[in-house]
Amino acid sequence: MADRAAGPGFGVYVHWPYCESKCPYCDFNSHVADRIDHARWRRAYAAELDDAAAEWPVDGRPLVTSIFFGGGTPSLAEPETIGAVIADVCRRFPVADGLEITLEANPSSAEAARFAAFAQAGVNRLSLGVQSLDDEALRFLGRRHGRAEALRAIELAQRTFGRSSFDLIAARPGQAPADWDRELQEAVSLAADHLSVYQLTIESGTPFARDGVPEADEDTGAAIFEATRSRLSAAGLGAYEISNHARDGFACRHNLTYWRGGEYLGIGPGAHGRIRPAGSWQAEHRIHGPTRWLEAVERQGHGRAKRRVLAAAERAQEVVLTGMRLTGGLLDADLQASVGAGISGAVDAAGLDRLVAGGLVERTPAGLRATSEGQLRLNGVVAMLLGG
Repeated sequence: MADRAAGPGFGVYVHWPYCESKCPYCDFNSHVADRIDHARWRRAYAAELDDAAAEWPVDGRPLVTSIFFGGGTPSLAEPETIGAVIADVCRRFPVADGLEITLEANPSSAEAARFAAFAQAGVNRLSLGVQSLDDEALRFLGRRHGRAEALRAIELAQRTFGRSSFDLIAARPGQAPADWDRELQEAVSLAADHLSVYQLTIESGTPFARDGVPEADEDTGAAIFEATRSRLSAAGLGAYEISNHARDGFACRHNLTYWRGGEYLGIGPGAHGRIRPAGSWQAEHRIHGPTRWLEAVERQGHGRAKRRVLAAAERAQEVVLTGMRLTGGLLDADLQASVGAGISGAVDAAGLDRLVAGGLVERTPAGLRATSEGQLRLNGVVAMLLGG
């Protein structure tokens, strides 16, 4: 796929932590607030970018290839805030031609009405949290929009932005593969160049976990996974990662930076980062709570909670873990660029031999990739590659 021709790039992730309500399946760092001081948030984001840019000498700052506003629901931020962050990134770092700027949004009418303002602020890729095209399923998932709003938002996003995507949640309780296939057929007819499909997982601490909502059994999950791959591939939306499908040239560049072991800076409450301003990999984690993060930024110029240097072996394991999620697999060149050692130095040789013999992993001229069977058992595959 053409998206893999260049290096992993350097991404900037900006976390907006607020939502209108908390969905019962969600374990992300999201919060509901009665009032938000948007000017205060703009100042805090600018301060964190100032602090981050100071890590690199002016002539050594990396070329930013993507900015991603995630959450939470960043389409609840004011367009002025989004535009200010984009401008601040571009002032502090050199940016690549074709800079990808993604904003996550919900399909509610109030948010969709601001799509044009977000585009004017600089956003050129919208990711819509549709989750389902069925009203009953949307109510079950705790979504605040209905099918009609979702359809309008998809159409408006495609008219307003150069690139767009929407998410769906599959393998819901009681959902048979045939039912899912009918919903997926409609989604294919609506999708432009990118579609993300996530199987419902019940995360500890969520209302769904508290209420005992069941996950799909293994056979149903596998059938839905395989049907999704087949349906989307036939429509020209090939899988480039376990849950993500795109036409050639339309993969999410920001997420490819994660999965290929590139550098990324995370700002905002709870954001993570992997950066190497002085040659060594550093893992960063920002303060989780929005109020505490804001207060820390105002007090000390950043909301960083933790920072530690990653050993080369630990970073190599991270790159193996994420690279094997890609349909094209783990590239030897990405490991070499990240830690200076190739696949042979990062994986367990005996484990790899067993996986190849078992038909779960195959060697490629560029590296390794999981077979179709291996993708269904990816957690076990990665554990064996790492000697587990």
